[in-house]
Amino acid sequence: MMDYLAIKWLHILSATLMFGTGFGTAFYMFFTNRTRNVPAIAVVTRLVARADWWFTTPSIIIQPLSGLWMIHLAGFPLSSGWIVWSVALYLLAGACWLPVVWLQLRMRDMASAAVRTNEPLPARYWHYEKIWTALGVPAFGALIVVYWLMVHKPV
Repeated sequence: MMDYLAIKWLHILSATLMFGTGFGTAFYMFFTNRTRNVPAIAVVTRLVARADWWFTTPSIIIQPLSGLWMIHLAGFPLSSGWIVWSVALYLLAGACWLPVVWLQLRMRDMASAAVRTNEPLPARYWHYEKIWTALGVPAFGALIVVYWLMVHKPV
């Protein structure tokens, strides 16, 4: 059975991968979109979608499991304010992330089709990009607060 410190290490590692991959891929996708370079956008959207499946998705699963396990081992009540807020903000970030993943997959497919047909990106791509950007702001903000709550555990 894993001890508390091993679970904590896994929790911190998965949080780092989740946030780091999410922020890094969002950075590259956001700024690559600004170039309007369709072949570059096609490559970046393909890699962003891949990174979400390979790194972000497993981290999103590991986070609550390892967090709940540490809460249990440490004896914190689930009704602690910092835990309630962490869970609520994590769910908010997840509620933003799920449509973002759907949008990214559609944007990836549109960019790939535009490269194949040597056409510009359709207007729908740019509409999706605006929604994608708008959803990223509360998701990242919520996770920043969750990080703070994880570290400080305010009473």
